[in-house]
Amino acid sequence: MTDTADRCTAGLEVYRVGGAVRDARLGWPVYDNDWVVVGATPEQMTARGFKPVGRDFPVFLHPQSHEEYALARTERKAGHGYTGFVVHASPEVTLEEDLARRDLTINAMAEAADGRLVDPYHGSDDLAAGILRHVSSAFAEDPLRVLRTARFLARYQGLGFRIADATQALMAELAASGEMAHLVAERVWTETEKALVEPHPAAYFESLDDCGALAQLMPELREEAGDALEAALARLDRVPEEPLDDLAGSLPRWRWARLVEHLGDAEREALSKRLRLPNAYADLARQVALSRALWRQEHPDAAAILGWLDAIDAWRRSARVVPLISLVSLERPALAADLALAWRLAQQVVPRLLLEEGYRGKALGEEVHRRRYQVIADALL
Repeated sequence: MTDTADRCTAGLEVYRVGGAVRDARLGWPVYDNDWVVVGATPEQMTARGFKPVGRDFPVFLHPQSHEEYALARTERKAGHGYTGFVVHASPEVTLEEDLARRDLTINAMAEAADGRLVDPYHGSDDLAAGILRHVSSAFAEDPLRVLRTARFLARYQGLGFRIADATQALMAELAASGEMAHLVAERVWTETEKALVEPHPAAYFESLDDCGALAQLMPELREEAGDALEAALARLDRVPEEPLDDLAGSLPRWRWARLVEHLGDAEREALSKRLRLPNAYADLARQVALSRALWRQEHPDAAAILGWLDAIDAWRRSARVVPLISLVSLERPALAADLALAWRLAQQVVPRLLLEEGYRGKALGEEVHRRRYQVIADALL
């Protein structure tokens, strides 16, 4: 801690809390610290140079580190959804009361400045045992905790973690209560997107399915007959390493597209609208669905391959073709080789050169299509 940090926090009762304490004890890297300040007022924080940022409760940014320092607080259920809480922050709120409002015991540990662990709800025991357990029955007051618990399972399942039976029962109780309907789409998607980059994303969807939340939040994934969901989850790690573009986040986009590739256009679009998916996710999901339709054909001919290139807008968005061919290679390697050859040859049909031959307007488009078809058909012989 810097001299400035010492001056800002000197005399305050400050504890590191939450994920930083949890992951440090697991031996995982800690990228962000969150702090709780006990016994202070907002006026005292601003007088020390902290910048207030919380609208619903007092949270402050350290003037140098920019880490979050929150005043100890309690919460009381007063409405529906994850926002339906009345927050009480005052110097009288104890650290134990602040920790009691947290979702899981492994997130309800605090660390004093001298390294002493404050663990009133035995989170360190659950961490050692690999158990995701709720702190109190207040867990059932916040539907967002269902998604968060499922996401933590997706993160730590490889370490042998499981959800405690009593916590699973509360998740099912929340799903059955109708509270899930009060979650706004943005929060559902935020948790889902985070889960898609975890080591075991299938565990997130399986957990939501087990408690009944998936049928409410993403009904299209549950309306398919048979083992469609199981097959979809098995595909989540069958994604190409090929980068999609210069945008960050290829892995979660690939995983989402593989999850929904079996859905019909109407179902996939309905799900995208309900979750308010970013365009990059919805677009890739459509491209992967088109690719799936191609590789599920027994013997795609030149017309089918050219139709696929047209449908994915390959001529204007050529950067997407190679990654999609890489995806096809995971399902049909021989077809992927044909696609790569067809794409390379079809690119040699240049409209500008046909203009020089005298083609114009509709005739130009028809001749471009005819020649592309011909070179692909010749390559498949």
